[in-house]
Amino acid sequence: MGKIFKNMIPYWRSLIAVLLLLFVQAWCDLALPEYTSDIIDVGIIGNGVEHVIPEAVTAEEFERAKLLMTEEEQAAWEGCFVKDGERYVRSISDQKTLDELDETLLLPLLLNQQMSALPEGASGQMMMDEAALLAVREEAEKTIDTMGSSLVRSMGIAYASACNRAAGVDMEKVQSSYLWKEGLKMVGIALVMGVVTVLVGFLGSRVGAGIGRDMREKMFCRVVGFSNAEMDQFSTASLITRSTNDIQQIQMVCAILIRMIAYAPILGIGGVLKVIETGAGMGWIIILAIVVILGYISILMSVAMPKFKLMQKLVDRINLVAREILTGLSVIRAFKREDTEEKRFDSANRDLTRTMIFTNRVMTFMMPGMMMIMNLLTVGIVWFGAHKIDAGTMQVGAMTAFITYSMMIVMSFLMLTMLSIMLPRAAVAAERIDEVMRTESSIQDKENPDRLTEQKGVIAFSHVNFRYPGAEEDALSDISFVAEPGKTTAIIGSTGCGKSTLVNLIPRLYDVTGGSVTLDGKDIRDIAMSDLREGIGYVPQKGVLFSGTIASNLRFGRADATDGEIKEAARIAQASDFIEEKSDGYESAIAQGGTNVSGGQKQRLAIARAIAKHPKIFIFDDSFSALDLKTDAALRRALAETVQDKTVIIVAQRISTILHADQILVLNDGRIAGKGTHEELLRTCETYREIAKSQMSAEELGLDGPAEQKESGVSSDE
Repeated sequence: MGKIFKNMIPYWRSLIAVLLLLFVQAWCDLALPEYTSDIIDVGIIGNGVEHVIPEAVTAEEFERAKLLMTEEEQAAWEGCFVKDGERYVRSISDQKTLDELDETLLLPLLLNQQMSALPEGASGQMMMDEAALLAVREEAEKTIDTMGSSLVRSMGIAYASACNRAAGVDMEKVQSSYLWKEGLKMVGIALVMGVVTVLVGFLGSRVGAGIGRDMREKMFCRVVGFSNAEMDQFSTASLITRSTNDIQQIQMVCAILIRMIAYAPILGIGGVLKVIETGAGMGWIIILAIVVILGYISILMSVAMPKFKLMQKLVDRINLVAREILTGLSVIRAFKREDTEEKRFDSANRDLTRTMIFTNRVMTFMMPGMMMIMNLLTVGIVWFGAHKIDAGTMQVGAMTAFITYSMMIVMSFLMLTMLSIMLPRAAVAAERIDEVMRTESSIQDKENPDRLTEQKGVIAFSHVNFRYPGAEEDALSDISFVAEPGKTTAIIGSTGCGKSTLVNLIPRLYDVTGGSVTLDGKDIRDIAMSDLREGIGYVPQKGVLFSGTIASNLRFGRADATDGEIKEAARIAQASDFIEEKSDGYESAIAQGGTNVSGGQKQRLAIARAIAKHPKIFIFDDSFSALDLKTDAALRRALAETVQDKTVIIVAQRISTILHADQILVLNDGRIAGKGTHEELLRTCETYREIAKSQMSAEELGLDGPAEQKESGVSSDE
């Protein structure tokens, strides 16, 4: 939970606004049951009469009521009314004052009501001295104490209604007026609550979306900064899942946390306070319901929690399998492996499906169980409330309000427990994202890196060793050579000998584990990576294009390259012919991954992209493998004219590609087996000689004839 909450800190202003709005929403929510109770008890049962003090009384009733009052009560009674012809009209409208007067005058007015019910001949009993009056009041109080407060107030309201009616007050108008007044108040509160709810939803969704945006941005920036070692640690499929599905889980939970979790305690505490105000004495029913709910939820979560943790790993797995199948679809079809791969995907899919079905089945018991508990709670409240109504200690409206408040309290706990369905997955997702965010790239600039004001392009390897993370043996051992500007250094060797690994050390895709690589005499680990990579034009073994246009791909390394520069780069890379054949030329669309161009075209565009950057160092990692010999020779010839003052490093499989290199390194099992020109290596390096013989005839290589034949063989290749 802490990992989720820390993402909300930047949005503290919105969270405070949401909290204030939630208090307003809770106030509205808690106010409505009171109005419902008043409509039932006052508007319907009490005919709209709110107070024991009548709105109007006849002159006779006004005088008779004073007979059973003390002097203080008589003064209060007289202060309530003003004479209006043959009747007295209530002059006080302040609700608080009327409530106080209700408490003060309730007893004498009830006594008056009881005395009025006596036979006419017994009216003499009203003429009492003060001692007799006190005795009668004491007996009446004892009788009233045996009655419920609700019944007593109902009797007082009945007395006020009778007085109003006798004084000519239109009781139907009083009732309808009260119902309209209370109804309009409820409508107003409902409208306010609706507006507040919309605002809370808007702000909550906005915060949740903002959190998702920030997390995706941070995660993307972190992943982009990873070296190849970290990319090997986290699979691509897992990083995609973490950047999409996991962040979406957290985004959704954050939005719900703001709207539900913050609201639940406010509503629950408010409901408890309102229940206490009712004085119904049935709080134990609510406590029992809450205990049962918590126990029920605990049982469900103990069963489902392990499966929630497993679910994200299964999502990773199905993402991995699907990605492998989709990217390798052509290979799968070529080897007729469709059925096998379908079974592999089906296995991963079924594992995820079974887990999701299990958790969903467990969670399906939640709502029916909750509804059962809530309905039993309602039945219990009605059962015990009916006895209290019968005893006169509770009114019907009060019981209705108590039921509503009880449902609110239970619902607040239900909101908290419902979130427990999503929290486990979100917690797992947060941990997985945090794992990526905690991972620091193993390749970083030092604290105060050296800046390159001018780059010459001299690359020197000095006794370099390299071992992949977790490997038991070195992939490269004791590599030493110098690549200089204006010269071409070629690297050749058998598959898996470490050629690509070697050139990956130059732009610091990996860092050496022994020795050093220097640029212009400075260790590349001391140079700012931005400066180092700015001067390198790298063409990977597999041509990679990005969705957009041909022009946007050629400008990928240098956004300000002019049209003339990218056309020149395409000409050198032998790509201008097929580009100009397209109807849109350089504005022709490139699909995702460059799927709408052939392998050779993709490779030539990748080479043109590097040339358009105008770097000091060119690295071609077996970048000519998809080209035919004619195109290869033409490209190298055009490239030679452009890179005369550049450092060129070429990784190649074909001897014909590197014949005229100034320096050829022959790698064998991660070590340099030979170093020199083509002619020197033919004489001194057995490994190079074997590679050469496997690709060219002895006559072409000049091994069985004079030097003229050798030169002739070379020129024929060109």
